[in-house]
Amino acid sequence: MAQISVTIAANPPPRLDKALARDVPEEASLSRTRLARLIAEGAVTRDGVVLDNPKAAVAEGDVIDIDVPQAQEYDVTPQAIPLDIVHDDDALIVVNKPAGMVVHPAPGTPDGTLVNALLHHFDGDLSGVGGEKRPGIVHRIDKDTSGLLVVAKSDKAHHGLAKQFEKHTAQRAYLALVHGVPDRGDPRLLGTRGVSAGAGGEITITSGLARHKTDRQKQAVYFDGQGRHAITHARVLEVFGTPPTLSLVECRLETGRTHQIRVHMAHAGHGLIGDPVYGGRRKLSAKALSEAAMAAASGFDRQALHAAELGFVHPVSGEAMLFQAPLPEDMADLLAVLRGA
Repeated sequence: MAQISVTIAANPPPRLDKALARDVPEEASLSRTRLARLIAEGAVTRDGVVLDNPKAAVAEGDVIDIDVPQAQEYDVTPQAIPLDIVHDDDALIVVNKPAGMVVHPAPGTPDGTLVNALLHHFDGDLSGVGGEKRPGIVHRIDKDTSGLLVVAKSDKAHHGLAKQFEKHTAQRAYLALVHGVPDRGDPRLLGTRGVSAGAGGEITITSGLARHKTDRQKQAVYFDGQGRHAITHARVLEVFGTPPTLSLVECRLETGRTHQIRVHMAHAGHGLIGDPVYGGRRKLSAKALSEAAMAAASGFDRQALHAAELGFVHPVSGEAMLFQAPLPEDMADLLAVLRGA
């Protein structure tokens, strides 16, 4: 158990959790989420009195003590699974995750995950972020989405990266193959609630996202303050079919919510090819596409989504970093057939 003492600086926010998030030393590597958990666990005190209410009032000069438990061992088996490493330094690693790989073990997927592979790659030299000795998973992408992920090697790196994702300053661009063409000139599209014309030919989709009311495995679009705020910018790069039937779209995330691109594109009427959950049962037109293109698109067996670009400020050096990953073989093959058609 380690104890951290925080002296509340001038003009503090009116509540404990926000004041601690502002004033806790950066080297402590305590995120807002971690601080909230420690408050709820009774690990935060003032003059020996437990402060378990995140809304408790604080004043300039208050000394707040935080008891931080030592990181617990993480019961996951390291596995020698090959990793496509795009960048590796003392603070972090950037990985190009293949489609089909789960990021984190869960019921039904106890091994074969990115975390199993990272545990083997790190050889036990792991961060203790969140109270567990585990690789610093900062953000995730779906099992059947391919592409770039950054993973922290230390608490300091994890904390610095998590702040950027929390403040939406990290850059994330995805490539998606979708049904139809999300053209900002389409009156139906711009008449859809939450869809607006963005800059440079983009459309912007803005909504709340939360669990579906009846299907708890799905996310759904909500408005009027419901759900977590989510913004996606989408721009058409290429169109396929005569008349246009499918398109390659670049989606840039302003926020990063579970299934965000898949849900937002489906809400706009342009679900992803191969998406078994949100793609809908759209029938492709044999008049618009060749037989080969029809077969390739209809037979694509995952959501056609790839995390192609990832940018952030290095949490230790302060250097601006930008990484790109080419399309995986299955999406590149599908694209080649569509272009040939």
